Amino acid sequence: MRLLFPLALAALVPAALAQDGPPAAATQAGRTALVIHGGAGFVPKASLSDDDLREVHATLDEALDAGNRVLAGGGAALDAVQAAIRVLEESPRFNAGKGAVFNAVGGHELDASLMEGHTRRAGAVAGVSTVRSPILLARAVMEHSPHVMMAGQGAEAFADTRPEIERVPNGWFDTEQRRRALEQAREKEARDPAAVLADDAPAYFGTVGAVALDRQGHIAAGTSTGGMTNKRFGRVGDAPVIGAGTWADDRCGVSGTGWGEFYIRNAVAHDICARVAYRGDTLADAAGEVVNRVVPAAGGDGGAIALDREGNIAMPFNSGSMFRGWIHPDGSRGTAIHEEDD
Repeated sequence: MRLLFPLALAALVPAALAQDGPPAAATQAGRTALVIHGGAGFVPKASLSDDDLREVHATLDEALDAGNRVLAGGGAALDAVQAAIRVLEESPRFNAGKGAVFNAVGGHELDASLMEGHTRRAGAVAGVSTVRSPILLARAVMEHSPHVMMAGQGAEAFADTRPEIERVPNGWFDTEQRRRALEQAREKEARDPAAVLADDAPAYFGTVGAVALDRQGHIAAGTSTGGMTNKRFGRVGDAPVIGAGTWADDRCGVSGTGWGEFYIRNAVAHDICARVAYRGDTLADAAGEVVNRVVPAAGGDGGAIALDREGNIAMPFNSGSMFRGWIHPDGSRGTAIHEEDD
């Protein structure tokens, strides 16, 4: 919807901000791009075996392939984001879907969100425990309900109205790696109750996300997570919060990964794109400033992936490592974990 300005004020608004969509010359028709993440945190290189590395990179490549097949075939950015995230949700390597972390009572509560930039349509779910693919349910909320977010039992009741949504027992999400992480968190809490969430970056490591640019110049973004190890009281992080963990508009898309409380308080995903839209920052400057200055200054850490309508990609993180992968508009691609891997 176009805002109406007094003539004197309208004269001060940059032309690029005064129009409804991207300028005709802003994007090169037919160019696509894709960027994904498998979570930010601190993973020492020594902790990853050769088999670990091969499997992680192979899964990231599989997710890139899934999303890129959609884009290469002329499909929508929204479909590409969904396809990439579905691969990551099915991998026990990441804190989403099958590999979701355990909460304080030994179960799983999953969150996800999805946003389409040029329409500002969005869908999100929080605290679901029997939905195999939270990102699919988030899309169903967007497309088949008048709402943006559904939570808990209500979201699962809605899932029962959608034949494409698969329900599974909560134990389906179990993995031994995540169970050990819960045991370690409980032991740490027993020694120091104040340390249940503080100074524990690996507690949220493994959130997944994707941002895509399609041939029409449209951007979409999505994020899916199991949240924080040992979380309690129905805690919800940034992943399902539009503007905090996920954002897309006609210029920019972002998926965040990190300590969710700080991403919510600072509206991280939206802030990055707002700096691009309103200040004219480059994507790299905007993402780097928010992730590497704003978030740490508030006491948090993490990373983000971002993509603009020219196909520029940014992947800043301040947590020591971030699983990530990318395909540039020229077709060049890669996957990485640590900073020096790019």
